[in-house]
Amino acid sequence: MTDISPIIHAVTSRDYQNNEMQRLFHGRGHTFAGLDFITIEWYPPALFVCLFRQVEQSWLDNLIEQLWLHRPELAQALVVQQRQGANTVCEVAKGELAQPHVVSEQGIKFTVQLQQSQNVGIFADMINGRGWVKANSDNKNVLNLFAYTCVFSIAALQGGARQVINVDMNKSVMTTGRKNHLLNDVDMSKVKFFTHNIFNSWGKIKRYGEYDLIIIDPPSFQKGSFVLTKDYQKLIKRLPDLAAEHADVLLCLNSPEVPSQFIFDLVSEHCPALEFVERIASHKDFPEVNIEKSLKVLRFRF
Repeated sequence: MTDISPIIHAVTSRDYQNNEMQRLFHGRGHTFAGLDFITIEWYPPALFVCLFRQVEQSWLDNLIEQLWLHRPELAQALVVQQRQGANTVCEVAKGELAQPHVVSEQGIKFTVQLQQSQNVGIFADMINGRGWVKANSDNKNVLNLFAYTCVFSIAALQGGARQVINVDMNKSVMTTGRKNHLLNDVDMSKVKFFTHNIFNSWGKIKRYGEYDLIIIDPPSFQKGSFVLTKDYQKLIKRLPDLAAEHADVLLCLNSPEVPSQFIFDLVSEHCPALEFVERIASHKDFPEVNIEKSLKVLRFRF
């Protein structure tokens, strides 16, 4: 199996003094030969290893032992998540996880669940997107579609947003989103949580507009509710009815298989009033050989 020394070097060379969440090793960016199947994150006080294909047990055992030997001083647990098709297996390989597990990023607190499913409560690669929202939400009415655990919402409120509307049909993640807001002592009178299917709720969503900032960060596939290649255009068609004059729109695309041109083509066909402004760059912790394989956060403006 592949040499693990680049992984150990990445873990031992990082600065842990701010005690914030960070990606330590981004093999998925194909910048380390033979290690494109693994990522490692620091969710203080836990190391989190994610494997995107099956590996030899002896290799994994050695990796776990070496990571634990060279772990950050504050580390209390090491969790391994193995993704095998639709199946995901999570195991606390070393130590013991704190519960509840609260971490922070750029001054935002939120809870994570490292043992429950593929999605732990935050998408680490969206760090610069959240930073942009926090820096550009002052006095804005913000619509957060596919809100998940609502970290975008907290970023907007910390940035001075006058109102944030969060919409996601998953009641469980929206419950977590409410708890995340309470962790951050934000003004709850400025935020709303709608656990609705977006496509059946346009009237209610429009009622709280017009929106100065619209964030659309959908899954690539959500059984029974959203297929990126089929349904994204429905969202873009609705934008003129929701947006204030000169509104900013963040159109996000997290599938490595779908290029950014997909978004540009949809905008050109279904919402030509939108003008492209910039692509928000990926954080330095997420280097990519092919930028089109990375997260795409495209900023448009009416």
